[in-house]
Amino acid sequence: MGLTNVSVKRDFTLVGFSDQPQLEKILFVIVLIAYFLTLAGNTVIILISSVDPKLKTPMYFFLTQLSLVDMCFTTSVVPQLLWNLKGRAKTITSLGCAIQLYVSLATGSTECVLLAVMAFDRYAAVCKPLHYTTVMNPQLCQALAGVAWLSGTGNALIQGTVTLRLPRCGHRLLHHFFCEVPSMIKLACVDIHANEVQLFFASLVLLLLPLALILTSYGHIARAVVRIKSVQAWHKALGTCGSHLMVVTLFYGSITAVYIQPNSSYSQTHGKFISLFYTVVTPMLNPLIYTLRNKDDVKGALRRLFKRKQNLQREIRK
Repeated sequence: MGLTNVSVKRDFTLVGFSDQPQLEKILFVIVLIAYFLTLAGNTVIILISSVDPKLKTPMYFFLTQLSLVDMCFTTSVVPQLLWNLKGRAKTITSLGCAIQLYVSLATGSTECVLLAVMAFDRYAAVCKPLHYTTVMNPQLCQALAGVAWLSGTGNALIQGTVTLRLPRCGHRLLHHFFCEVPSMIKLACVDIHANEVQLFFASLVLLLLPLALILTSYGHIARAVVRIKSVQAWHKALGTCGSHLMVVTLFYGSITAVYIQPNSSYSQTHGKFISLFYTVVTPMLNPLIYTLRNKDDVKGALRRLFKRKQNLQREIRK
């Protein structure tokens, strides 16, 4: 009994949406469907980008990285969320909370930088078409992807460790559905002004700086297209950049609403629904956006994949 009580005391309670039981039932179904679609859609993109020679391009290389990030990001949050939505227990262990905090922070930060890298790729495709393959060579692509992953991991190690080391004086009631920095620092029983400032500056570097680079890239793209003064050029640029622009708008539009604001104005209910959007909805929509806008590439790759599988089966039968 003593061990059980100690164990329970060490757990965090995720309040989540427990004040709205009917909403929990609806959210369980929505989140479950969204999670399966996320896994299926991103797995398809990773699969076809890896095996189809015609998709061995910088755009699909970065898209594969984005799919991998999205799968890790949503998986760090959704299984625990589904468990809490389904049952009465709303707890998560200290270890589980720490893992969730580190992984979600690392992958979320990585996505911020990766989207900026993808914007540079789109800039090179539109503004430097004749030198595109030279500029976006495999070595540079791998280096840029590595920078994105290292930036995200480094931010998670710093922010996550600082957050977890804050004294909580027994406060373990988390008014959120997962362990996220803005809500975690509220549990501290000390002055958190320094932590709020640190979080704000980290957000400036990993949110606003990549966003500024994205806007700069698209500024150059718009200027290059305007100079051409061709309807066909506009359509080609939209086809090249449209998917990325939609993904950037969805992701940055939601995540900046949570991180780029004073902590005192961080509404618990408002924040939970915004967090639900960028942890569950955006990873589901990303592969749909890219496959719909590049449906010919994806259809062709799937067709070649199935044809190759059929040929292999025929050879085995022989």
